[in-house]
Amino acid sequence: MTNCDPQSAPDWNGLRQQMAVVDEWAYFDHAAVAPLPKPSRATVVQWADDFAQHGDVHWSEWAARLERLRQRAAARFGARPQEIALIHSTTEGITLVAEGYPWREGDNVVVFQGEFPSNLYPWMNLASRGVETRWVTTHNERYDLKDVEAVCDARTRIVAVSWVGYATGWRNDIAALAEIAHRHGALLMVDAIQGLGVLPIDVGQLPIDFFAADGHKWMLGPEGAGLLFIRQEHLERLRPLGVGWNSVKHAGQHAKIELDLKQSASRYEGGTPNIVGLSGLESSFELLSRYRLEELADRIFQITDLACARLESLGATIASDRSEAHRSGIVSFTLGELDLRAVRRYCLQQRVALSHRNGRLRISPHAYNTPDDVERLVDVLHAAQRHL
Repeated sequence: MTNCDPQSAPDWNGLRQQMAVVDEWAYFDHAAVAPLPKPSRATVVQWADDFAQHGDVHWSEWAARLERLRQRAAARFGARPQEIALIHSTTEGITLVAEGYPWREGDNVVVFQGEFPSNLYPWMNLASRGVETRWVTTHNERYDLKDVEAVCDARTRIVAVSWVGYATGWRNDIAALAEIAHRHGALLMVDAIQGLGVLPIDVGQLPIDFFAADGHKWMLGPEGAGLLFIRQEHLERLRPLGVGWNSVKHAGQHAKIELDLKQSASRYEGGTPNIVGLSGLESSFELLSRYRLEELADRIFQITDLACARLESLGATIASDRSEAHRSGIVSFTLGELDLRAVRRYCLQQRVALSHRNGRLRISPHAYNTPDDVERLVDVLHAAQRHL
């Protein structure tokens, strides 16, 4: 596989050939946990073999892969390398912001009903510090921007929202939310896990203040390896947490005890990194970086649009907003009066992977999925209608 020529059609078959999962499965569950691409698996196996045979002799070579990941991520998303921290999970990234912000009693944070718990509990946990959690009412992840305005005031410090909702795939207007937050003197924290890696984003142009995302969904990486973006101007505003040997400018000089923190987001990488996970993510990044984000998004929209049309032919009711402004790689639906948990079990038995979330079935194809995968999904669901 070679880098894509901007003038030619993307080689989706080449990407598909890097996904061993297609040999057995029609895989529609990337909003849960993605399968590893072959290059990423090879990296993980190489790491295991290397450390089994040589211990830490080649540690610095593996650590260099982590810096390549940081560089790749910054270039991919319009950030500067010093604004990217390599973290273990979305929850960790959100918590670093939630616990690091200099709250005062009487401050408030704005959150949205129906969010994934990782973007709710860290903010609710601030109640003991006198911080009020204010809720924006939503329906199937939808809301009116006027409702966001209504709950913000002069004591609002952070607005916390998912880029894409996990339940129905509603894609938020992040620029509009940033404008509201900033007008009230607040910052915008984005849980980016359900879009980062396949939907276009440029934080050089989009004025969000923080985002966090694990790499095990749309970025096709291993679990436990992700990214935190902290806009440089906010670095000193946050209290450093998880400070350790790797947080200081002289990391590695263990006899020099001087709390001289790095002037970058990497100050949050205090201890031993998840080298195997982050190295695997770097390989996944290298693979996906052969495609522009716009190409990946367009391909996923084509597959999900086709899936919606074919699902409706079975009598499915699509809960997801499929408008151009709000669609994503997630499609949530019901199928008549069927027991949807039983339908999912039947699909798994037939080697079709999808999720059950909040009383609905949820599919989330990636760019390597094909129309044939969609037909396999529809055939299995049709069989489930007859047998269940």
